[in-house]
Amino acid sequence: MNRDLVKGEYPVTTIEDKLRIEEWNVTGIDRDLRPLKLDVMGWGRNSFEWSNYILGNDDWLTIDLRVYYALLTIELIYYPILAIVAVPVNIITIIILSRGKCGLSRGVTRYLAAMAVADLLGVFLDLIFRQIPIVYRDQFTFLMAIPVCNIHAVLLYAATDCSVWFTVTFTFDRFVAISCQKLKAKYCTERTGTVVLGTVTVVSCSKNIIWYFMLSGDYILLNNPWFCWERYGIRFSSEWAVIELLHYLFTPLVPFVLILLLNALTIRHVLVASRARRRLRRPCNGETTKDPEMENRRKSLILLLVISGNFIVLWTFFTVNFVWARLWFFLSLPLSMLPPWSVQELGFMFQQLSCCTNTALYVVTQTKFREQVKDMVKSPFSTIIKCIPK
Repeated sequence: MNRDLVKGEYPVTTIEDKLRIEEWNVTGIDRDLRPLKLDVMGWGRNSFEWSNYILGNDDWLTIDLRVYYALLTIELIYYPILAIVAVPVNIITIIILSRGKCGLSRGVTRYLAAMAVADLLGVFLDLIFRQIPIVYRDQFTFLMAIPVCNIHAVLLYAATDCSVWFTVTFTFDRFVAISCQKLKAKYCTERTGTVVLGTVTVVSCSKNIIWYFMLSGDYILLNNPWFCWERYGIRFSSEWAVIELLHYLFTPLVPFVLILLLNALTIRHVLVASRARRRLRRPCNGETTKDPEMENRRKSLILLLVISGNFIVLWTFFTVNFVWARLWFFLSLPLSMLPPWSVQELGFMFQQLSCCTNTALYVVTQTKFREQVKDMVKSPFSTIIKCIPK
């Protein structure tokens, strides 16, 4: 297949034609030259069939391809279980935070609740309505007859942007609260948090409307960054290249840099301030006393680091794959330097995991949140016990 066929001069008459062209668009490789991809395109996801790819002795089965097929097999169980866990976990988090009984300020509670709502939307729009239909493609082929993929893409990318940038705004709020005492009283308020979160939501939704016009309503049902067919002539246009670059710069590259920078500045400030306060508060008789101010800063720092650190860790594979793939494409690097398939698949798997890990982090780090979870779990059983006649 030559590139002219990809640009639209080839008559696309069947889904199989589309799949073949999409494979070339994404990887630059004709799938007819890679027999292992034929099964993926047909998507006969059977663990017994795939064991031949994972454990086979064929010379063309590299370590990367074996890992890739192993990950595809794991996804058959991983994504449904993750969806079953993520939906109730995020709902419980939203309910607990909305009660305001976790010992957190209203501003912090507002940020955490917004992050939980965005994560819940991500679970539905990405995990349930995108990833699960992809791994169970044979059971969801009916989606190809429902032309709403571009609307789905707009909502999904807007929810993802909100989730990521809510984390950035929370990180900045904690940076101000810990490091900028003069600005803290004015900025770290519930009203400011509401304005910031509302602004991020509006910008994220407005920014991603462009995908409605760039993508078509037809689903591909393949685990590529773009899960919709592009409109005619879009893939190789300069407009596509610019918009795709800006999209990934906005999420997640810039948030990555900002979170790392803000965390570094916050940690530096806490270390310098703690040394200075220890010198000033050192008792003459040698006894140690607790410093309430530093204790509050320590708790805020722990909450900040576990949330932002969770984002950094779980988005690393996705970000690395993006940077690598874009450099390969724009610099016309040789095929041998194409990003491994396993890196892309791990990126999607860890990105999905990030939608339900914050609750576990709150349980581990926040005593009052943990107590609220216990109360919610006990509540149904307590009601049942009360209804039983003695």
